[in-house]
Amino acid sequence: MRARRLRGLSGRLLRRRRRRPAADAPGVLGLHFEPLAQYRPFSIVAPGFEQVDQPVVGATAGLHRSGISPTAPFAAIEAEVADLTDRFAFGLAGDATDPAAAQLLAVYDAHRGRLQLQLQCDGDTHTVADESVQLSAPCRLAFVLCENQVTVLAEDGAGQWSALLTERDRVGELIDLRDPATLHGLSYAWGAPVDAAPAQLGQVRAGPFGYTGLRDLHLVQYDDGRPYVRDGQAYLTATCAGMGFFHAAHWGVFTLDLVDSTSLRQVAQLYSRRDGLLLGDHAGQIVVEDSSGRCLVGVSAWGDFGSPGSQVHVRQATTTIDVLSGVHVLDTEPVALPTDVGAWDPAITRIDDRWHVAFVESPSQGDPFDFHPALAVGPAGGEPFTDLELVGADTDLEQCEGPILQRVGDDWSLLASDGRRRAYVAYDLAMQRRGGRLDAPYGSNIPHPQLVPLSDGGWWLVTFDGDQFAEKQLGYGTHGDVVVMRAEP
Repeated sequence: MRARRLRGLSGRLLRRRRRRPAADAPGVLGLHFEPLAQYRPFSIVAPGFEQVDQPVVGATAGLHRSGISPTAPFAAIEAEVADLTDRFAFGLAGDATDPAAAQLLAVYDAHRGRLQLQLQCDGDTHTVADESVQLSAPCRLAFVLCENQVTVLAEDGAGQWSALLTERDRVGELIDLRDPATLHGLSYAWGAPVDAAPAQLGQVRAGPFGYTGLRDLHLVQYDDGRPYVRDGQAYLTATCAGMGFFHAAHWGVFTLDLVDSTSLRQVAQLYSRRDGLLLGDHAGQIVVEDSSGRCLVGVSAWGDFGSPGSQVHVRQATTTIDVLSGVHVLDTEPVALPTDVGAWDPAITRIDDRWHVAFVESPSQGDPFDFHPALAVGPAGGEPFTDLELVGADTDLEQCEGPILQRVGDDWSLLASDGRRRAYVAYDLAMQRRGGRLDAPYGSNIPHPQLVPLSDGGWWLVTFDGDQFAEKQLGYGTHGDVVVMRAEP
């Protein structure tokens, strides 16, 4: 993981003094959390997932097609450009022998100081975005595809990237890169336009897009609630923030070293296939069933949020342990939750032989955006997500999400994040609000209260904040920093 410099929590959090809870405070409300670390995960091509990695490409006449296609429309190319005296192009291109083949290229013209996004389809070439940009060689450039949104970036020489151009609507009007047949007809490409001088290139890397930040971190766990830990590494799922709004994000699996809270490494890329499209559904949990070894997946259908007729809902799949490493496209189906409104953020645990499913219930995803925590439970000895009945929902809250089913000692709680009151709230398994709140600093956005037990009896609270990347160009959705707090034994 390429991360920005480790820093302390924001001044707002550091200045916030909190009183210790009473010594007899029950369960999770008896923990006292202090700031430990904050850092920014950021990666263009996801480390360890490279499909193309050429250290020195050299002179490239014409457009070189790699013949390697992205698995899903969440892909990136990074190129070191040694010479910018003419034109350089990179992106995705189809078969060179087919004049009707699609191609989607970022083209920089050094003579004119123009950066264009050119889309060729059905025999026509369209300039879907055009910016005045002055670049000087040597430089590193990046082409990023997140769903149908394309962003071109430049690196400043010190590892910091800036967005130069982005476009989604005009791309999506002409071609749908979520369509597997369309996407898999394209491959990573780089070089020079046919009538331009050869491009002088250093390293070229391409593969699955990484993340502008991480959010919605949720422990991978056994069905009884124990964290899934291997060789001192806890496994978590996280939403990989993309170059845009919720449609631009996708899902991944990460390991976290339980000795070093800043050692977070991605081990799996997870995408969804539904309604004939490849999507970046995210915000969910994976549970490993101890008896069978199968993995239960619950995920939120954010991948087509805002599309006509779509409503955010919870989906599920049953798969193998392999889903915790590598690249996977999940075939999911809707969960029959006991609600007739929108839902997301599933949390799944078997408690006393009954599956408990916490989720966010949302009567409105418009204006206002209204959502609150809810809990459902299945019958004794039943299957996951089957015959669920509603235990309760806290309809008094309007901006509360990120439910976590958490055991501390012998006590189970449902934790959630109340953005309106800026606090982590707790419920018992009857969905009765516990008195008080989790004693932990509350940052920006609506950070989820994921607790991680440590071998010394202490706890980490691993969450995120609302810090955006290139918000002026890309808008909301590119957050956040990873925030870690600690409670002593």
